[in-house]
Amino acid sequence: MPDRPGTPARPAPEPARGTDPAPRCLVTGASGYIGGRLVPALLDAGYAVRCLARTPAKLRDHPWADRVEVVRGDVTDAASLAEAMRGAQIAYYLVHALGGGRDFEEKDRRAARTFGEQARAAGLRRLVYLGGLTPAGVPERELSPHLRSRAEVGRILLDCGVPTAVLRAAVVIGSGSASFEMLRYLTERLPVMVTPSWVGTTLQPIAVRDVLRLLVGCAELPEEVSRAFDVGGPDVLTYREMMQRYAAVAGLPRRLIVPVPVLTPRLSSQWIGLVTPVPPAIARPLAESLRHEVVCHERDIARYVPDPPGGLLGVDRALRLALQRVRDAEVATRWSSASVPGAPSDPLPTDPDWSGGSLYTDRRERRAAASPEALWRVIEGIGGDRGWYSSRFAWSVRGRLDRFAGGVGLRRGRRDADRLRVGDSLDFWRVEEIEPGRLLRLRAEMRLPGLAWLELRVGTDAQGRTVYRQRALFHPHGLTGHAYWWAVAPFHGLVFGGMARNITEAATAAEAARPAGTATRQPG
Repeated sequence: MPDRPGTPARPAPEPARGTDPAPRCLVTGASGYIGGRLVPALLDAGYAVRCLARTPAKLRDHPWADRVEVVRGDVTDAASLAEAMRGAQIAYYLVHALGGGRDFEEKDRRAARTFGEQARAAGLRRLVYLGGLTPAGVPERELSPHLRSRAEVGRILLDCGVPTAVLRAAVVIGSGSASFEMLRYLTERLPVMVTPSWVGTTLQPIAVRDVLRLLVGCAELPEEVSRAFDVGGPDVLTYREMMQRYAAVAGLPRRLIVPVPVLTPRLSSQWIGLVTPVPPAIARPLAESLRHEVVCHERDIARYVPDPPGGLLGVDRALRLALQRVRDAEVATRWSSASVPGAPSDPLPTDPDWSGGSLYTDRRERRAAASPEALWRVIEGIGGDRGWYSSRFAWSVRGRLDRFAGGVGLRRGRRDADRLRVGDSLDFWRVEEIEPGRLLRLRAEMRLPGLAWLELRVGTDAQGRTVYRQRALFHPHGLTGHAYWWAVAPFHGLVFGGMARNITEAATAAEAARPAGTATRQPG
């Protein structure tokens, strides 16, 4: 029987006996970009967290899911809000009908009023809302519908009778942010671009880490503080300059950007849709919002939530964190860790599929008439004198080309003929991760216009048969990276398909050749 609105989908962890219960924060929009990153920040700050979600199952893949209470409900449903707010002291309003249809402004208005009324009835001591930075001196009727609605929601919450902090931010820089992903794709995919005139608009972006720090800090604002605050980073620049800064941080050549005045917001969103995977329903309000200058006109929030010791993150530092790319020896490039949300800028499992930049994948799977142990022995013995179980000519050509380009080629071989360990060089790969008997992950060290991994796995299917799974991944670097992938894609069947076939056949042959009664060497 489905849960009725307002009923807990997962019980909250009980506070330790003999201690005062932690202040409880209600977070709406926890399945969204900011909300999904705010929840662990609140938990780390010592708050108990309750999440309101229309579909609680959307939160189950978050790493913090077992540390929070989740209730089913909707911000437009007064009954579910009343139940969700019971026992809470602070509530975060992080929902917005971006791309929500023609009547999205009315939906936003109704939801904000209902939320404010229920917050007052529940006796909450603080509301916190993240809205959009609006240009000074521009009448509200001339704002884009997106900015106009955010401004109205902030005003409704401020008038509800509960002390409210409205943080108004422009572009938020962080992997997964719609604004950042649009910037990422446009800059990486277009070395030369004819752009709308809004690329000359001045804005003041802010790093997602600073946004989260401010949101957490607002929970402890004095009761008499109920107002809006402009929030932004230390840099003020145009969108064109931000694209050039992105290109520089990402190691791309300087972009040639030619603005033209004829692209309307509708045409702009269609142009963005052609170049990027950001949905037009999201791209259009973002493009419309960039018509106006969005720069902070006060920094009063610093009086209540002081800047960190090192100051707010500048654009370049925020871009580096969002990119999660190696730029010095202190950071290891790991595909495995890139999908684990260890920091606010990291991607989360529930981020949109179009976030995180381009990632090309070649997958192969074959059943093997051999034991998992026999298959693993073949996998662990790959490379070096044994080769790569596919076209020797193709691998030889690739190695020679790599050496010609200044790379290591295939000359490194391997440390041990039968065993591998993390960190071993393996021809022009390096062992990034190894789970004996199950997984070998290699990171490419050949010269490439991007980052590449090769993953070889041993598993079983529902019938208990041995299954070999192979995955090649490529994260392109600029337009050259995309061109490289599509140039070599026709040969993947020969190289990767042949590898999968020959590895499973080698395991089958080795199993058949093993004398009866011979003990199988256990992996590891």
